[in-house]
Amino acid sequence: MVQRSVAAGGALNSVTDDAEIVRELFAQVALRGAGRSICPSEVARALAADWRALMPRVREVARRLAHEGRVVITQGGEKREADGDWRGPIRIAQAPGPCSGST
Repeated sequence: MVQRSVAAGGALNSVTDDAEIVRELFAQVALRGAGRSICPSEVARALAADWRALMPRVREVARRLAHEGRVVITQGGEKREADGDWRGPIRIAQAPGPCSGST
């Protein structure tokens, strides 16, 4: 079951900008809590009916946020570098420290 955050207001027909992805991503990781992670598809599903088409943008936004130190990307339980060449399933978690999700 996919949790829809209040920030997204449920499924949207289209996403107009990356700021919406950022807001939804942070809402999802906040709901999950510290020490837990989300799949990028959870963000995409909350924002678009055609969520698969949104996946590359969600992953790129997550990469940018990881580069800024605002989230942590993991794969197979191991932290991945933001600039690394990762492919396949990833997870997104809150970065350690205060205010990682503020925009």
